Amino acid sequence: MDIVSNTHHTQHLIIGFGKAGKTLAYTLGKLGKSVILVEQSSQMYGGTCINIGCIPSKKLSFLSDKPNKVSLKTAVDKKDELIGQLNRANFDKLDNLDGVQVITGQASFLDKYTIAVATKNETLILTADNIYINTGAHHWQPPIVGLSESQFVHDSTSLMALKNHPDELIIIGGGYIGLEFAFTFAGFGSRVTILESNNAFLPKEDEDIRRSLLDIMHSKHIEVKTGIQIESVSDDDNQAIITTSQGVLTANAVLVATGRRANTHGLGLDNAGINLTDKGFIAVNEHLQTSQPHIYAMGDVAGSPQFTYISLDDYRVVKSHLLGDGSYTTKGRTFPYAVFTHPPLAAVGLTEKTAKEQGLTIKTAKLYANSIPKAKINEQTDGILKAVVNVENDEILGVQLLCENSHEMINFMDLAIRQGMTASDIANHIFTHPTMSEALNDLFGSIE
Repeated sequence: MDIVSNTHHTQHLIIGFGKAGKTLAYTLGKLGKSVILVEQSSQMYGGTCINIGCIPSKKLSFLSDKPNKVSLKTAVDKKDELIGQLNRANFDKLDNLDGVQVITGQASFLDKYTIAVATKNETLILTADNIYINTGAHHWQPPIVGLSESQFVHDSTSLMALKNHPDELIIIGGGYIGLEFAFTFAGFGSRVTILESNNAFLPKEDEDIRRSLLDIMHSKHIEVKTGIQIESVSDDDNQAIITTSQGVLTANAVLVATGRRANTHGLGLDNAGINLTDKGFIAVNEHLQTSQPHIYAMGDVAGSPQFTYISLDDYRVVKSHLLGDGSYTTKGRTFPYAVFTHPPLAAVGLTEKTAKEQGLTIKTAKLYANSIPKAKINEQTDGILKAVVNVENDEILGVQLLCENSHEMINFMDLAIRQGMTASDIANHIFTHPTMSEALNDLFGSIE
C-alpha cells in the first residue's frame, strides 16, 4: 500500500516495531485490515530485542562461554550478521503484506486521532480509528558528575559494539542486565567489577541462591562491591577514573546498567490527552487501554515487565479486546524469568523469603547441580536447584534454578504450576535420561 499524498487514514496505526506492535500489525494485516506501522529508525525494524537487546546479547553470551572461545571481534561480527538478517526479515514480513505499510519516521500526536510523522523527506499526517503505542524504553543514566562526558562510559548497545575486550570493566548496577554482561565479558577475558549501591546483592533472591551465584562469580573473577556510592567519573588518556565512597577505581570501560525509562519523549502525548504514571510510563487499564479508549500502549512503554515475552503477551491482551471477548487481560499475570549468567538463573513463583512474608506454611528442597548426571556429562556442575512447597496441600509455590539449561527447565515448571500439578506429581513425572530436567524428580522427591 503506497501513500500518494501527505495525508492518509488507516484503521490501525502502530507506533513502534517491537514484539507487540509487529505481531499485532501482522495479525490485523492478515485479517484484511488497513495498518500503518511507524518506526523511527531503520536500525530498529523488529524492535529492541532483535537489534540491541535479547538476541545480540545472548549471541555474545553464547560465544563467550564456548570451550573454544572466539575473539570478541569475531563474536561481534557474528552478532552483527545475525541481527542484520533478522532486521531485514522483520521488515519484509510486514512490508510485503497487503494492507500493511511500514513508514520510517518520528511520530508525534497532533490530537487523539491524528499523528504527524516526520520522515527523511517530508511530514505525513495520519489519522486512525485505533492507535497503539509500542515505543519501548531507553537506558537511564544517573546524574553522576562526569559520567555523561566520559569517553569510556557505555550503555549495553555501545558495549556490544566493542571489537576488543577491555582489560578492566566496571559495571554500575548489580541488576540482571549488569549480571549478564559481567559473565559475557569475563568469558572474553575482562576483569569485571560490579558496583551496587544497595547493601545487598540481588536482594529479592534467597540467600542460598545468592551465595551460590556469588561463588560462581568469584570463580570467574567477577567481583561485586555493595553499598558503594559513585561520586564522580573522569578520564585520563587510557582509562576512566571512578571516585566512590569506598575509594578510587579505574577501568578501560564502564557499563551503566541502572535501569530503563519509557520512550515517551517527542510523542506529544499531552496533545492526545494520554496520562502517564508517577514513574513516567503510559497509564493503562487491564486491557492496555490508555486514558483514550481507542489508544492502547503495549510493552515497556506501558510499564509492563521488561521482557520480550511480556510484550508478546501484551499483544494477546490487545488482540482479545479487539477481536475476542476481552477476557484475556493483564490481571493476575504470572511468568517465569531467566538471567543468562553461566550457568543461567531462572525462577518462577515465590521464593522462600516471600512465601514466609506472606505467612504461608512451607517446606523447601535443595539439590546441588554437581549431583546431576547430565551436568557431569556437560561438565557444568555449578549451581543449586530449589523448590518451595505449601505444607498444607503440596502446592508448588515457587522454583529457583541456578544450573545448566535452567532457562528451558523453568518453562515446564511454570506450566506445571499453572496446571495445578503438585510436588508429588513432579517427583513421580517420567523424564527422559540423561537430561537436566530429570533432576526435578530428585528435587521434589526430597521434600518430606
